[in-house]
Parts: sequence; structure tokens; C-alpha cells
Amino acid sequence: MNITLLGTSHIARESLAKVKEIIKKLNPDIIALELDNTRLKAILTGKKKTLPAIKKFGLKVFLFNLIGAFIEKSLSKHTGIHPGSEMKVAIKIAKKQNIKIFLIDQPIDITIKKLLSTISKKEKYQLIKDIIQGLFFKKKIPFDLNRIPPRATIEKLLEETKEKYPNIYNILVTERNKYMSKALYKLMHEFQNKKILA
Repeated sequence: MNITLLGTSHIARESLAKVKEIIKKLNPDIIALELDNTRLKAILTGKKKTLPAIKKFGLKVFLFNLIGAFIEKSLSKHTGIHPGSEMKVAIKIAKKQNIKIFLIDQPIDITIKKLLSTISKKEKYQLIKDIIQGLFFKKKIPFDLNRIPPRATIEKLLEETKEKYPNIYNILVTERNKYMSKALYKLMHEFQNKKILA
């Protein structure tokens, strides 16, 4: 098998160290990132388009993006790590060492459109309720945000998400995992003699 998978947390300081460590150890020919072109540009420039996004995709999509960005920003305050910093580290090293980069995630516009067309009213109310509770009744986070959560914790959180938000889980986790799996499968067969880090 010519592929190595590295699980990261987008706001964990540990992720930055892990990315540097594994690239040095593996010396890959290709780095595949859980990004699409739109998110890559946003991470590299630090700018997220607002008004053009409203005109192109509508107010609902823009508001949903805004909620997601707010949650990420709130969590990243605990670590001091900007969301996606581990991706930037990988890109920087790849450019320096002439490692090819491939983006394997589904375009964010498609993901959000699917999400908005399938999310149930129950999930919408639950999401609003959870956000409000999170703002006014802060719960203690059960793990260190600076570290990549243990596998058991991730699985538990995913199960809880699947139960509370089945449609959101299907679009954000199941469908995107299938999309990325296909992209990785294609890479593995196209570059059989190359070392791939995803």
C-alpha cells in the first residue's frame, strides 16, 4: 500500500508537530489534503468572501457558513491556533520540498447546498438550541483542545452527532468520506510507485 493517513484536528497545536514529523519521516512524493479550491484559498489568504458568497449562493448558505466559522473561531481561541494551520504547514513544506499537492475534498458549495436541502426542521431547532446553550451555558470540554482527541472520544462524539443530527452527519461525514475515499483510491492507482500522505 502506497498511502499513509494522518488524522488531525484543525485547531490543535499537536497537529502542527505531527504534520512536520510525519513529512520528515515519510518523505512523501504527494500530499493529499482534506480541502477544496475555495477552502484552500480561504486558508492561504485568511480571507473569506462575504457579499459575493451571498449573491452567488444566497443568504441561507452565507448564514450557515457564518455559524460554522463562528464555532471554529470560538474553539480556536482556546488553543491560539487558527483553523487549518496544519494544512498551511503541509503546504509550506510541500512547496519548499517540491512535493505535489492534491485536494481531495468535495467542493464546499456542493456540501453546503446538499446540507441545506436535506437538514430537517428538528435538526435546525436542535442546532440553534445547542448554539445558544453553548454561548450562555458553557460546558467543560472533555479533552485538551491542543491535542488530537483519542480515537474513543472521536467515535463517541461522532455517534452522538449521528444520533442528534442524522442528515447533517450523512452530508458532512458519510458522503464526504466516500468522496475523499474515491479521490484517494484514484491517486493510489494513478501513482502506484509514489508515497502518498493524506
